[in-house]
Amino acid sequence: MATLRLFGPARLAAGQSSVELAGQTVAEVLAAAEARFGEDLAAVMATSSVWVNGRAASPAVEVGDADEVSVIPPVSGG
Repeated sequence: MATLRLFGPARLAAGQSSVELAGQTVAEVLAAAEARFGEDLAAVMATSSVWVNGRAASPAVEVGDADEVSVIPPVSGG
């Protein structure tokens, strides 16, 4: 299982900062997160960047047990 790391609003929507989820691709891990945590997290993920092991990743990227998938919501500031 890959480790899913959640930041900012994604962490708030899920109620935790990380969780191990099954999936062979980024898309499968994100689908498992949506199934587990619901529509609030799905809404945040829809506008977020996804990285695997510190690099931007597409939904088709394969992941394994040692991989870290990070959901990074948009950041604004001044």
